Amino acid sequence: MSVPDQRPVALTLLRQAEHALFAGLLALGAGQSIADGRRPWASGTVAALVLCWYAAGALAERRRSARAAGAGASRGTGPLRGARLWLAVLTAGWIVLVILSAGFVWLAFPLFLLLLQLLPLRVAIPVVVVLVAGAVATVAVHQGGVSLGVVAGPLVGAAVAVVIIVVYRQLRDEAERRALLLAELRAAQERVAAAERYAGTLAERDRLANEIHDTVAQGLASILLLLRSVRSGSDALPVPARRQLDAAVDAAKGALEDTRRVVRALAPAQLAGRSLTDALARLVEDARPVGIGLELEVDGDPYELPVATAVALLRTAQGALGNVIAHSMARHARLTLTFQPDRVSLDIADDGRGFDPGATAHETTAGTGIGLEAMRSRLAEVGGTLAVESAPGAGTAVSASIPTDDIEESHG
Repeated sequence: MSVPDQRPVALTLLRQAEHALFAGLLALGAGQSIADGRRPWASGTVAALVLCWYAAGALAERRRSARAAGAGASRGTGPLRGARLWLAVLTAGWIVLVILSAGFVWLAFPLFLLLLQLLPLRVAIPVVVVLVAGAVATVAVHQGGVSLGVVAGPLVGAAVAVVIIVVYRQLRDEAERRALLLAELRAAQERVAAAERYAGTLAERDRLANEIHDTVAQGLASILLLLRSVRSGSDALPVPARRQLDAAVDAAKGALEDTRRVVRALAPAQLAGRSLTDALARLVEDARPVGIGLELEVDGDPYELPVATAVALLRTAQGALGNVIAHSMARHARLTLTFQPDRVSLDIADDGRGFDPGATAHETTAGTGIGLEAMRSRLAEVGGTLAVESAPGAGTAVSASIPTDDIEESHG
């Protein structure tokens, strides 16, 4: 997923200030070299080469950062090695300039900043100390002696550079943390949106199955029953009429079978050829990548459930588990399916942040598409109940229970 560059404005301004400082101090050194009359052509030529080399590296770094930000990638070791090679050549150019003219000694300050940015501190600080000593010695040779200004200037510049880079690194690390958090947030939002779309699709499939079963299938069953009743007393009817009646019975029977196949096809795919236990195990396995520790426990001796009962419990598990993933911030969750002689129950418990059930008793849970009231309504259709226990900071437990002693399968 693409993540936009989250580097704070302060970091961008600091980098631009470094470029301006380097160019300005290089120009200042060139001007002083010309004023001193000490090999101005050599100094000017080397200064121009150093400026071109610096500009090429800065432009390459900018393009590399733009590509990495567009791809959501971090800086690799390859580009870092290239930057260090660029820095080594730049440092060598500065050494040549200082040997040619003492006016270039102040160029050490932006060079120190670059060293401290591109090298580990345990390496950069000793290198800076060596360069400070070399700069002081070179300037002393040019001026014929050592003065307080010659020593204090590079030392103060190095100390300021260290402070600036420490602050810079803190800002950079914070920017990277913010970018990572933003990427995780967007990924979570995409997962929630996908769950919403999936839940909406499942709800619409269930609605269509219920509507077809309760209207078309029931109507065809009634027509078939009436036709069979008429046929049982059709001995007095002419033969052509009896044949037409038989054809009508066969047509109604075929239409009813086709309708029931449609209803079965609209049932949850997770239950196709599987038991409720298998479907719940698959549901838990599919949800593991989200990072929550999920467990499924089955108590009692499993037995075959009516399709309507299995669908109601599976939909309850999907809705409750969707809430756990999207909203609970839980680390662990457990699904417990319990088979008793007269009922079957499903408990979903998590150790998340919890909520106040009274505040949402008549509201759809935000972001899931299947609220608590929808779960209750579905369970009520098969004679079941839903109980919710939760409190802020104390996790949540959702318990669905359906009697199985006298229940009739209403969806098939």
